[in-house]
Amino acid sequence: MDKDIRFNSPKKKMCFMDRELEFGGRTLIMGILNLTPDSFSDGGDYVSVDKAVAHAREMLRDGADIIDIGGESSRPGHVRITAEEELRRVMPVIKKLKQETNAILSLDTIRAEVAEEAVKNGIHIINDIWGFQEDRGLAAIAAKYGTAVVLTHNQNGTEYKEDMVEEIKRFLMESVMIAKEAGVKEDRIILDPGLGFGKTPEQNLIVMSRLEEMKSLGYPMLLGASRKSMIGKILDVPPRDRDEGTIAANVIGIVQGMDIIRVHNVFANARAAKVTDAIVRRETTNG
Repeated sequence: MDKDIRFNSPKKKMCFMDRELEFGGRTLIMGILNLTPDSFSDGGDYVSVDKAVAHAREMLRDGADIIDIGGESSRPGHVRITAEEELRRVMPVIKKLKQETNAILSLDTIRAEVAEEAVKNGIHIINDIWGFQEDRGLAAIAAKYGTAVVLTHNQNGTEYKEDMVEEIKRFLMESVMIAKEAGVKEDRIILDPGLGFGKTPEQNLIVMSRLEEMKSLGYPMLLGASRKSMIGKILDVPPRDRDEGTIAANVIGIVQGMDIIRVHNVFANARAAKVTDAIVRRETTNG
């Protein structure tokens, strides 16, 4: 990275459905709302509708710009659930949040049928950990309803035949092509390098050190480092004790131009992002 750590990115607005996000002025915070009994960090904590909605409200008070709702765990070794079970978990929470808050809601799903029902009931962003390359129907749903999308790099296994970052970039651009061919507008696409997906802890560290290269693809970038195994391996602590490591990773990401950080602990990470932004984006924020 350049010795001058300021990252100056022109402000850019993303308009989708009845919502708007602005990139470049400050780091946006995506709060994680897991409705699963088996997620690696907080599985089982928010399986009741009331607890889930209360936690979402807390994250919004703490500075979340987006609430990312997940009904199926994507941790290594997770057991796949049916679309019916996923809908049973997420729909009551989506409907209640839509009724009681004005939050921007994202759904972490890999199924088009789940995404369509959720979008009809209040979801604004489709967040697919397979970047539309497992279920291309998701791209059609995003185009049909005008949602924003998060396209994440993923693969089965951790072997890369060529330079890993270049392979990740090619995958992401393939996802962009799938989205655009389905009719998703280019200015509604967000990319995610996919920390923890198809990567060892050591490979995740390499990706973290080269985020700036993926920022060069020209799309807003989301970083999902929160409590991931690479942090656990470094600190030798369980997921709930990884918030300090998460903050360190997110600061490194912001310095390299990441636009959104996806986090469990919104309060601490929002504060860290605010300080980091004041340093690295000062020419953007102060004119």
